[in-house]
Amino acid sequence: MDLASIALLVGGEGWGLLQSLPPYDAAGELALQTRLRSAGFSAEVVSAALTQSRLRARGRDKLGAFADGMLFTPDGLEQATRLEVAARHASRYLRAEVRAVHDLGCGIGADAMALAGLDLAVRAVDSDEVTAVVAGVNLRHWPDADVAHARAEDVSLPTGEATRHTGLWLDPARRARGAADITGRTRRVFSLDAISPTWHQVQDFARAVPATGAKLSPTFPHQAVPAGTEAAWTSWNGEVVECAVWWGPLVQTVGRTASVCRAGSVAVTLTEADAEDSPEPLGSLAEMGSYVYEPDRAVIRAGLTGALANAVDGAELDHGVGYVSSNRALDISWSHRYSVVEAMPWNVKALRAWLRDHDIGRLTIKKRGVPLDPDTVRRQLRVKGAGEATVILTRVRSQPHVLVVRAG
Repeated sequence: MDLASIALLVGGEGWGLLQSLPPYDAAGELALQTRLRSAGFSAEVVSAALTQSRLRARGRDKLGAFADGMLFTPDGLEQATRLEVAARHASRYLRAEVRAVHDLGCGIGADAMALAGLDLAVRAVDSDEVTAVVAGVNLRHWPDADVAHARAEDVSLPTGEATRHTGLWLDPARRARGAADITGRTRRVFSLDAISPTWHQVQDFARAVPATGAKLSPTFPHQAVPAGTEAAWTSWNGEVVECAVWWGPLVQTVGRTASVCRAGSVAVTLTEADAEDSPEPLGSLAEMGSYVYEPDRAVIRAGLTGALANAVDGAELDHGVGYVSSNRALDISWSHRYSVVEAMPWNVKALRAWLRDHDIGRLTIKKRGVPLDPDTVRRQLRVKGAGEATVILTRVRSQPHVLVVRAG
């Protein structure tokens, strides 16, 4: 998307065309394009409208019905906060009695929309001109929300007493500017020094305005969590979508937390207190219990697997692998339970023989904490039986082991 394409769409003819399009159908796109051209619409208007129709169809997964009235860029859609998670962000500001939020790096405006939806004043900026224009279109229904094309570093922020009811929300850019690939997406960056604003600058903002929150990558390192803040890892339907760091009155629990969110369910939040005094990892394979549990990935990212060990009276297989052994069969909403069928030190020949003896030919291979490639392992095993099994490749006492498990 560029400014010229957006201009075509926000005009009367372009917007009317976009709103009148049928549900997006990739198979019928070419035929629809031909019909619209034959009806007198220019090639540029048709192309811009169909691009947005395609992006809106993808956007419904994150933004629900709101997507049908929004504009998107490919990068902006990929980086946009899911509606349910944005609502959780906005509620923190409301509970902290914040009245106005400066959204510094607003992207297409998903978080700004959630904030405005709670009647908070929103002052949003984005350093990319196209993205800022798109966000302005998406926030058009809220009179106390405005968007400007500007860098976060150049925004004039309140000082002193004026910060009391003011909040900041930062979503630093984690993509390099420059040439995009064929999907229109640009290259990701992972260093805290490469994001924009940088992590150092984000912390400067938080020192200036106490009610500050920042959306960061799920790979955010534990050692970088500032003292007195909350680093909150959040998952949606099993996928870790962010680590948000919260300062000042926005902190709910100091330290690392993990929120497990699923459609149709109440979110579960775990804290460092839940993981305190958890047992040491297994001392040997002989201590393996009848069940092995795998916590939600947000729990693993937050380093709170100990909370699961405490919940099931078990122990992690090894430091940091995320799998927990137990002799208790409990239903834990934020974890998967497997029955252990076999456990052995990692050895291709031994595992191949076991699978052959049990007529196993279809494998699901999971792995964590070992330098083994599942595809390579699958080729090495050469299974041919009629049955199926799940195999977990992981560590016990720093050594690679294999568990054959079944669900439940």
